[in-house]
Amino acid sequence: MQISALQSQSLILIGGWLLYFILHSLLASLTVKQWLASRQPEWLPGYRLFFNVVAVLTLLPLLYLIYAKPGPTLWAWQGISWLLVNSLALMAVVGFVWSMRYYSGDEFLGLRQWREGVRSVEDQEHLHISPMHRFVRHPWYFLGLLLIWTRDMSLSFFISACLMTLYFIFGSWLEERKLLVYHGERYRRYRQQVPGLIPLPWKYLGREQAEALLRDTD
Repeated sequence: MQISALQSQSLILIGGWLLYFILHSLLASLTVKQWLASRQPEWLPGYRLFFNVVAVLTLLPLLYLIYAKPGPTLWAWQGISWLLVNSLALMAVVGFVWSMRYYSGDEFLGLRQWREGVRSVEDQEHLHISPMHRFVRHPWYFLGLLLIWTRDMSLSFFISACLMTLYFIFGSWLEERKLLVYHGERYRRYRQQVPGLIPLPWKYLGREQAEALLRDTD
């Protein structure tokens, strides 16, 4: 059976995203970091910065495929629905900007590790529970999902949105495995009380509860 140009393009996009997710997961894994620490520990201070540069550069070809060859439009928001979804998208952007005050930008980008010559395999930040973390364990993933699913959907973007959603689910699971290693029982208790990707009105931590959890020792 002959494959059409549209099907071929879709398969290339799916394959590109899968390769991206595999590479991203491998580079983020403790196994790879520990392997590097055992062989080239002098490279560790630049590892986080290298990881972020690779993540951005390998994303560019996928963005090209999405926007240069979008394929047919599946749906486009109009009228009241356009106003609603773009209001949600704006709230997500504001949420990203507001949440940055509770993160160490230098730590996240890897600049501090590079500057100070940090050779630790583990993340350097202690467990902290920001206001958004009291309602959802992975607020950036949640905000990312809002941004993704409030856009007009071409075929290429829809395929990418589905794959990114699956990866957010899988990636959050991988990330939590590391957080349990780093933070132990405290993170386990936190995970029992706060939902992972989608906030639930009946399941959250009050400010005093979060502070009490952070004071507890394993």
